[in-house]
Amino acid sequence: METVEELFEQLVDEFVGRPGVTPPGSTGRFGSHALKVDGSIFAMLVRGALVLKLPRDRVTGLVATGEGGPFDAGRGRPMKEWVTVHGADPDAWRLLTQEAYRFVGAR
Repeated sequence: METVEELFEQLVDEFVGRPGVTPPGSTGRFGSHALKVDGSIFAMLVRGALVLKLPRDRVTGLVATGEGGPFDAGRGRPMKEWVTVHGADPDAWRLLTQEAYRFVGAR
């Protein structure tokens, strides 16, 4: 079974060739383990979980079904357009990451 880090690396490999996408850097700052499109984060690995930027209503739906949970960046309250994906299903990760890429890339 693959670790979440290995699954995230697979996402990086898959998405880095897409228009506007840059791979994670090594700065150690917020977003240092993140995929970005046109300079904005759409997927990142945080505390051993995949975190994605999606529309607010989509985040609410994922939390309601148990597929995801609220993401708190350490400020004591969840961020409305960010979700922590539950589980480590490569197919689910890929589909949700595609949604995040389209959402952030369209801005």
